[in-house]
Amino acid sequence: MMYTSARVQTGSKKKKSTGKRILKGFLYFLLFLVLIFAGLIGYIVMVGKLDPPQVADKSALQLQRKALDQSAYTIGNNWFRKSKSGLYELYVEGKPFERGVIYGKLADELVKRQEDHFTEQIRKMIPSTTYLKFLRYLIGFFNRNLDEYVIDEYKKEIYGVSFAGSPNYGYIGTNYERIMNYHAAHDIGHALQSVALVGCTSFATWDEQSADSSLIIGRNFDFYVGDKFAEEKIVAFYKPSEGHKFMMITWAGFTGVVSGMNDQGLTVTINAAKSEYPTGAATPVSLVAREILQYAGNIKEAYAIAAKRKMFVSESFLVGSAADNRAAIIEKTPDSLGMYTPGQHFVTCTNHFQSDQLKGTVSNEKQMAESASMYRYERLRELMERNGPNTVQNTVNILRDHRGLHDKNIGIGNEKAINQFIAHHSIVFKPKERKFWISTAPWQEGEYVAYDMNKIFEMKGLQTDHEICDSALIIPADTFMRTDTFRNFLTYRKLKAEVADHKKVDPAQIVASNPMFYHAFVLAGDQAFKDENYRIAKDYYQQALMRVIATKAEEVYIRKQIDACDEKSLK
Repeated sequence: MMYTSARVQTGSKKKKSTGKRILKGFLYFLLFLVLIFAGLIGYIVMVGKLDPPQVADKSALQLQRKALDQSAYTIGNNWFRKSKSGLYELYVEGKPFERGVIYGKLADELVKRQEDHFTEQIRKMIPSTTYLKFLRYLIGFFNRNLDEYVIDEYKKEIYGVSFAGSPNYGYIGTNYERIMNYHAAHDIGHALQSVALVGCTSFATWDEQSADSSLIIGRNFDFYVGDKFAEEKIVAFYKPSEGHKFMMITWAGFTGVVSGMNDQGLTVTINAAKSEYPTGAATPVSLVAREILQYAGNIKEAYAIAAKRKMFVSESFLVGSAADNRAAIIEKTPDSLGMYTPGQHFVTCTNHFQSDQLKGTVSNEKQMAESASMYRYERLRELMERNGPNTVQNTVNILRDHRGLHDKNIGIGNEKAINQFIAHHSIVFKPKERKFWISTAPWQEGEYVAYDMNKIFEMKGLQTDHEICDSALIIPADTFMRTDTFRNFLTYRKLKAEVADHKKVDPAQIVASNPMFYHAFVLAGDQAFKDENYRIAKDYYQQALMRVIATKAEEVYIRKQIDACDEKSLK
């Protein structure tokens, strides 16, 4: 297996590797000192200040929304509503600043709540006030010139949205500074590798690989910033003053794209790849994807847009095109660009590069050897081959799959599974028909609600209690939710949250709730270790090693804990 061969090194290579690690550590220590110095002479002055763009006409700020009912609002032709599915739906049009202001006014409460959810989860993930302050300087340093890499159109739109920002976080920065920086959250999340936020899966089929020969694209967006963050998804429809009309799945206050389709039948989804720590600002990945969606009509045009933007992290853009009736993967790093065009009529994408230009890089080979990406990639190919010519229903079935290779039970929530039960959203596109299916809570388990883009853009305003989805095409909820296994998994998540909140939890309960998942045993071991029951803790860690572990880093942690148990037992 590649996981073993990737670890074999000669003595000289080990020395060189050690030397590089020491040098890298020294450079990061110097960076730390620079950041602290910057903090001492003023964060806002030195690294964090972002001035909003100049806007000549701010008359949109005087607009007022009109309530159709308790969950539906309009401003002219623009509208915002909550559907019976639990999804929010938004339609905005006009010039950049105007549509940003309207977006913020229509979704005012959600914009404020979303920031509350985001900051609450960050505090849970990083409870140390000292480290939070350090990250504040770190991110401010990385993004100190962020607006220089964002086109004027998007700066004006973000500025418009920022007027709906929360009044509670001025100590972090102005509304504009905060919302601009939130657009780089995806990038920072996977650059700071110790904070695992992203790990997505996507694929496409066409010609003989699709039952009706049309292009079908499916993706899970596994961006996790807490359960509350994913509760209020927005299906947004944009009719900008320039470029193509498009839709995207988003959250309040966010104008970038992570999954979307335009009126030309071009789709964009993003998948994080292995990145080094960033050293300076560049265009956020989501805004590169947004520009592609708004201004590209085919794969060639999408590639040209990606080529002219500088990014500070590595990313894969799976681009589907009705005009080309195929999909391709644009792979981009801070200093390189590649295109993966498969020789067959399907393409699969997890979190490593496949193009000739980038697949052989050291960082990519490390990603393939030590992360969950390659395992998930192989499982995806296995399911696609088994299911035969693809359909929308088959795509949903694959996106919901929670087992390992050869249907092995690897526990519920394993990062090596296609369905990790953390997805912000899951979506299926049929570009030629301009239709898409979007998941409803929880994760991929609820109904997939269908929309016809052509019909949405033909609407003139919104009527009270008017459902805009295509109810005849809804895909039913997963029957897995009715099983004891699923109910036990919910118990596991509850216990895991209690551990994170430093509550005392019975380790035996944790493993009983998810007995095939290695991480259940890690949590149980950590709890027993904390309680100074080192013999019991060691047993849990050893049982974790007998299961399918997602990453090399986690395996290393488990083995270190076993050694620590032995050392503690001898004292």
